[in-house]
Amino acid sequence: MSQAERLFEEVERSLGEALEAARKASSLEELEALAQLHLGRKSLLAKAFKSLGSLPEEERKRAGLRLNALREELRSELEGRRALLEAEAEARRITRERADLTLPGRWPKVGRAHPIGAVLEEITEFFLGLGFRVAEGPEVELDWYNFEALNMPPEHPARSLWDTFYLEIDPPGSLLMRTHTSPVQIRVMESGRPPVRVIAPGRTYRHDTPDASHSPVFHQVEGLVVDRSVSFADLKGTVEEFVRAFFGKGARARFRASYFPFTEPSAEVDVSCVACRGEGCRTCGQKGWLEIMGAGMVHPAVFEAVGYDPSEVSGFAFGMGVERIAMLKYGVDDIRAFYEGDVEFLERLRLPAP
Repeated sequence: MSQAERLFEEVERSLGEALEAARKASSLEELEALAQLHLGRKSLLAKAFKSLGSLPEEERKRAGLRLNALREELRSELEGRRALLEAEAEARRITRERADLTLPGRWPKVGRAHPIGAVLEEITEFFLGLGFRVAEGPEVELDWYNFEALNMPPEHPARSLWDTFYLEIDPPGSLLMRTHTSPVQIRVMESGRPPVRVIAPGRTYRHDTPDASHSPVFHQVEGLVVDRSVSFADLKGTVEEFVRAFFGKGARARFRASYFPFTEPSAEVDVSCVACRGEGCRTCGQKGWLEIMGAGMVHPAVFEAVGYDPSEVSGFAFGMGVERIAMLKYGVDDIRAFYEGDVEFLERLRLPAP
């Protein structure tokens, strides 16, 4: 018996064993291993096909037909067994995953309003009720609107690179990310004549290092009223009404003299501590008061910058940080919690669905 004949006999025996093993295979992995062993490029079958060239022509034809028949028989058996195993696996999966209609249903989770959005909406609704309208402006702002028209001189600390995000254009420093929503009041006054009664909610940016009370991105609500004979008493009455509406009827407001370039006179506004109601506690540092906004009468230089005659009109402005208000309202002690996307944090606040 020649070497080629012995090889062909060995191939027939091997493929016969492979057919039997394929019929008994219980997993797709077993079938894949059989296919690699008996039909792969390094199998005895592949070696036998390479040896066909050494046989006489008549024998080569017979041997080639026999090898092809054996190969197709094994392939057919493997494919049939694979289809059967896959069907059985699919049937098991369907049985395992079939819905039990007798089980009680599951309520889908409902999203909640974000505290910043909720506070912004509440503040906006209050001032809309007083006859204010909402005004908006760009977050990328010109130096003129952010500083110059608001009576902030070139040497003012807020205009330094350490406080403001400047965008590099020519001339340098003329374009920046707005540091407050006060530029909106300039744009509003430029676009029309008094009377003016607007609030400007929006996102602002400052060069602050994030910590428990600071964020480089935060929200403000700016308010502006301009008309004939507007007084500080009007400002005080508006703010006090807001404090009572937002923090409760027992909440009190306190005005402390301060300084802002765009208002004169200026004041810081405090609210009686939401935790101790003015008695003194850890939240308010035993002072009984918590700062919530800056306010004052619009400076004559601001009126002149927009073409208003300060001898004919007067007005007041105020600005509050939304995150600060939200921290007080919901008892949050770290501003960063608002921006971490923690669903559990939002659920703990028990805010209503939006």
